[in-house]
Amino acid sequence: MIKTVRKQVVCTIALAAFAALFTAAQTAPTPYQPKFPGDPAKSDSEAQALGYMRVVLRAQRDYKKRHNKYAETLPDLAGTGSFTKRMARSTDRGDYTASFQPGKSRTNKEEDGFVLTMTPKQMDTEHRSFYAEEDGVIRADDQKPADQDSPKVK
Repeated sequence: MIKTVRKQVVCTIALAAFAALFTAAQTAPTPYQPKFPGDPAKSDSEAQALGYMRVVLRAQRDYKKRHNKYAETLPDLAGTGSFTKRMARSTDRGDYTASFQPGKSRTNKEEDGFVLTMTPKQMDTEHRSFYAEEDGVIRADDQKPADQDSPKVK
C-alpha cells in the first residue's frame, strides 16, 4: 500500500515537473537568430518580409533592364529573377500583407516607378512596417506604416 502511494506521488511530481518545463518552453521565446551578417530583421517574420521585398526589388531591376520600364503588376514580374507566379498570386505573406503600386518616380516625374510596402498584421517591436520604391532602399517604421520619410533599414 505504501509503495503504491509513493509511486503515485513520484508520478505526480514527475508530471508536474514536465508540465512546468513544457509551459516554460512555450512562454519563453527564443531570441531571433540573424540569417546573415548584418541582418537588420528583428524576428523571423521580419526576415521573411525583407526577403520578399529584396526578391521583388531585384526582379524589378532586372525587368527594367530587359523592358526599359518597371513592371506594372506583381504577376508581370513572375518569372523574372527568382520571383515566381506563386509569390505574385497572393499578397498574404504570413504575418505581413504586401502591397504593390505602379506610378511615376517620386524623384523624376518623367520616369515610371513603383511603391512596395509590407504591412504587419500586428505592429509591435518584432513586426515593423516596410517601404521601398524604385531606388531599392528599404525603409522601416515601428510606430506607423512606413513611407519615403521613414528611416532606412540598416
